[in-house]
Amino acid sequence: HIRQVPRPYPQRGWVLISVRAFGLNQSELHMRLGLAGGVTFPRVPGSEAVGVVAGCPGGEFSEGQQVATFGEGMGRAFDGGYAEYCCVPVAQVVPFRSDLDWTTLGAIPVMLATANGSLTTGLDAKEGQSLLIRGGTSSVGMATAVLAKRLGMRVLSTTRQEGKALALTDIGVDEVILDDGQVAGRVQSMVPGGVDAALELIGAPTLPDTLRSTRVHGVVCFTGMLSNQWIIDKFYPIEYIPRGVRLTSYSGRAADLPPAVLQGFIDAVSEGAAVVPIGAVHHIDQIVEAHTAMEEGRVAGKIVVLT
Repeated sequence: HIRQVPRPYPQRGWVLISVRAFGLNQSELHMRLGLAGGVTFPRVPGSEAVGVVAGCPGGEFSEGQQVATFGEGMGRAFDGGYAEYCCVPVAQVVPFRSDLDWTTLGAIPVMLATANGSLTTGLDAKEGQSLLIRGGTSSVGMATAVLAKRLGMRVLSTTRQEGKALALTDIGVDEVILDDGQVAGRVQSMVPGGVDAALELIGAPTLPDTLRSTRVHGVVCFTGMLSNQWIIDKFYPIEYIPRGVRLTSYSGRAADLPPAVLQGFIDAVSEGAAVVPIGAVHHIDQIVEAHTAMEEGRVAGKIVVLT
């Protein structure tokens, strides 16, 4: 529901942001469906936003400075980015400078932080390795493919809809795999022995098959839950995890996106050296339509909302 609420005012240690755009994330869908923990009500949702500083009592940021914010209680424990103004802790604010439009900038923070963190912390990815992205047309999946290709990796990416395959090849994916729930055999035929690294974005239902797609001493990182299922029933590690395959996980934090990383990616986009996979753009009064599109999986790439 769209409502008028009082404009927030920051205390010392917090920053008031005039929100210009925000991206939609699965975590907000989980929150709306009642599947997320740590939520108090009433609550303005939204786990990320970009805009300009409208107030900062501690002086850590200047008014008018461009900033991004995301994660760590935003939209759950305190009001989030689905609003014209949001108030967040200083530690969750990342500054940047850019002449890019707010639509492009609004798509970046969580998508970049999650993709970059999954590749570095979760997978320890290296140039020349092969990477399977399970859930490839999600915003994080597409951002990971962009970063992985810049790193010099061979990228295999899955989609359940044949019509979305072109969206993956357009951003540089080497092999697109139509996902019917069982892709390990096709992955093993493309990369004998299995891929070096795999990013699981669908969740518990496909994780066993993703593990079987990965070579001995290869790494699978569990990052996403597009299926809305993240609990593994009757988990028996020796039976569940193939011999020698390594299983890790990643969940993003604002500290995992240093200003230099964010600025470097934004500059690369400005120079045409990187792309931001935007699937749809809405205005804030279309938030119901935007969430419905996300829930039904109709969009390849990031859904961005302008205020």
